[in-house]
Amino acid sequence: MLLTRVLSAVVLAPLVLLAIWLGGPWFAGLVVLAAGLMGWEWARLCNGGAFAWPGGLVVAALVAATAVFLLGHAAAAAAILVAGAALAQVAGAARPRREQPRRLHDVTLLVGVVYIGLACLAFLWLRGVPADGRDLVFWLLAVVWATDTGAYFAGRAIGGPRLAPRISPNKTWAGLIGGALAAGLVGVAAAGLLGRDAMLLVVGGMVLAVVAQGGDLLESWCKRRFGVKDSSHIIPGHGGILDRVDGLLAALLVAFLYFWAVKELI
Repeated sequence: MLLTRVLSAVVLAPLVLLAIWLGGPWFAGLVVLAAGLMGWEWARLCNGGAFAWPGGLVVAALVAATAVFLLGHAAAAAAILVAGAALAQVAGAARPRREQPRRLHDVTLLVGVVYIGLACLAFLWLRGVPADGRDLVFWLLAVVWATDTGAYFAGRAIGGPRLAPRISPNKTWAGLIGGALAAGLVGVAAAGLLGRDAMLLVVGGMVLAVVAQGGDLLESWCKRRFGVKDSSHIIPGHGGILDRVDGLLAALLVAFLYFWAVKELI
């Protein structure tokens, strides 16, 4: 199992990083593909682990929204995302009760589609709009990865009180603090490499570490709600894409809001 996880990371991580480095159609293709696959996983998750036909609307909405955004139509992309999510929600709720899990009639499906879609649009914006978008995205990825690593080792070494025992029994407050400190160290390294304000990168990294762990807990809550262990098994040894990027999705949204606000104020 561990060997499978390592091999998957060794193969996939360089491809993702290369697409981000190159930008252009490579990065665009990565995000559109990821959006479609995450839509497929989210539709399965909300249906108790089985894909049903309304899930096709979820996939279509996410792929179309990211593609339209890439064409320079941000408002239209957001409208497509919300309309597609609403249509999928209505279609899912209209299915016979025997064909859907107990809670599919609530707004979880719709909210999740919009959440995933906006994170994908934020990813595209962060890489393409700021002048230093590539460096910004690499820093953000490093923060999230350091958070996961720091939280894992601090939680294992220190243990202590559980962070959210009903949602994710293995997460501890020590892990949360360890993840935030690891993200802060990434900020120190990034400030030295990029010649940027250390305080912004350190404090921002620690804040995003907490946000990322909140995103992790959010997906864990959703999986428990629908009785699903993994969003899929598309990545050998790792589960699904959503299982790997749950923290990143939350961090992308917060990072976008901050850098967009700064850009508008300048």
